[in-house]
Parts: sequence; C-alpha cells; structure tokens
Amino acid sequence: MKYLLASVAGLFLCGAVMADHHASIEAEVRDTVTAFNAAYAENRVDDYFGYYADDASVYFYGARQDLDAYYAEWKEMAAAGGGVERNDMSDLRIQVMPGGDVAVASYFVDYRYRAPDGDISAAKAFESEVWRKVDGAWKIVNLHYSEYAAE
Repeated sequence: MKYLLASVAGLFLCGAVMADHHASIEAEVRDTVTAFNAAYAENRVDDYFGYYADDASVYFYGARQDLDAYYAEWKEMAAAGGGVERNDMSDLRIQVMPGGDVAVASYFVDYRYRAPDGDISAAKAFESEVWRKVDGAWKIVNLHYSEYAAE
C-alpha cells in the first residue's frame, strides 16, 4: 500500500510539472503571436516576415499565396507610403500540442489598411496559425486568414 501511495503521489507531481511546462510554452507562444501582430500593425515588414518559416503555407483572399511574392508586395507597398493602420486582435486562444514544439493560435482581427494612393479598406477576420519551434524560435508554418461580414 505504501508503494501504491508513493506511485500515485509521483504521478500527481509529474502532472503538476507537465502542467507548469505546458503553461510556460503557452505563454511563450502567446507573446510570440502578440509580437508578430505588433510587427504587422507597425509596418515592420522584415520583422513581420521573420516570423514565417521558409516553407510556410499561407492562405488568404480565397487562395494559397506565395510567401516570396507576398513579401515583395509588402516591401513595395511600404516604400510607396501604404500600410496597416489598425490590426487589433481579440479572443486569442493557444493550443499547445503534445511534445511542446507545435502550437495553434487562433483569434479575431479588426483590420484597417491604407493604400499608397490613400484609399482606406477595413475588414474583420478570423485568423488561425500553426507555429512550430525551429532552432529555438517559434515560426509560422501555416496561416489561414478569412474575412467575415461585420455585424
């Protein structure tokens, strides 16, 4: 009986350690997602694209996008005076996968963009991202952005 109680206590201790580790990873991913969105909102193009894995798959505006073309477009747009004016996140949720090196982030975005010619466009969207820890840094391996009609 003594060994059974010791085993059960050991399992609870391991579970508590794992929960703390899981919460630590979740906080790390949350901070990274927040920094990624801040780089986007502040038009720091190189910082923003630095969060993507080289082989990332991105989907928005109804199609899979080429990451290199997306980067070139943003560099050109920023150089011409266009940019993001608002990118407010809400309801951020993080799910860490077993193993702790993959996580899914999902959230709502309230977005406004100013084109180089001064035209303003705004949207509300839902975004989900798959993040993977690569060489000690969290990188986006998949991003899906879907706009929805504002209520």
